[in-house]
Amino acid sequence: MNRITRRFQDLSRARRKALIPYITAGDPRPELTVPMLHTLVAAGADIIELGVPFSDPMADGPVIQKACERALIHGMSLRGMLNLVHEFRQTDSETPLVLMGYLNPIESLGYDAFIASARDAGVDGVLTVDLPLEEAAELTEPLRVAGIATIFLLAPTSSRERIRHTAELAQGYLYYVSLKGVTGSVAINVVEVAEKLAMIRTCTDLPVGVGFGIKDPTTAVAIAQVADAVVVGSTLVAKMGELANDPERMRYEVAALVTAMRQAMDQD
Repeated sequence: MNRITRRFQDLSRARRKALIPYITAGDPRPELTVPMLHTLVAAGADIIELGVPFSDPMADGPVIQKACERALIHGMSLRGMLNLVHEFRQTDSETPLVLMGYLNPIESLGYDAFIASARDAGVDGVLTVDLPLEEAAELTEPLRVAGIATIFLLAPTSSRERIRHTAELAQGYLYYVSLKGVTGSVAINVVEVAEKLAMIRTCTDLPVGVGFGIKDPTTAVAIAQVADAVVVGSTLVAKMGELANDPERMRYEVAALVTAMRQAMDQD
């Protein structure tokens, strides 16, 4: 069984919601990524989304764009990222890892080479932001055979038909984008999110995570009341950028924010 599916089953039995932090691989420097992954797990992360640095991350706001720039300046690549996942797996065989990024680096490496390397490294899921649903089978089917879940985004504008089609291809969980904008946008309307999630759940039994706009424990709790998972990225990445020259403090403050969210979600 895929680690993502197992983790959601365990959380469901415990009546808890998943906390899924996102960081960009190689940010602020490649040697800091694996220690940060372990820090996130210790702070309460249930699943981790690891961003693939890309020169044109069109769905991401300026915070993650700058993180990609920092990682690319230090030579981070998709191959390098998979090496980091392999290193992480030497001491953590349980925490699900999802690669989140864009199609171009995967196409450059080649589907077969990417899937084989991802499987061998210990990747559990792949979320490709700009993969057209109509062309997804070429990648999703071999990923499924390799035991890697394909995660898809759903938007506030997604129709019921689109959601059903997406759910047919998806595995692991669905990622609902709470805002009509890029990551790091300002506000989130929990009532609107709840209404959309209710409709999504009529189309699929997959867990649904919500991301974009979650910045603090209060927002995390509000989303956890209506979703199966809370995805938090830009606020963590911003902190990492702010403290890039002080790695020890960076890990401490990122861990403190994740722990605060985890504790607030569990106490609610």
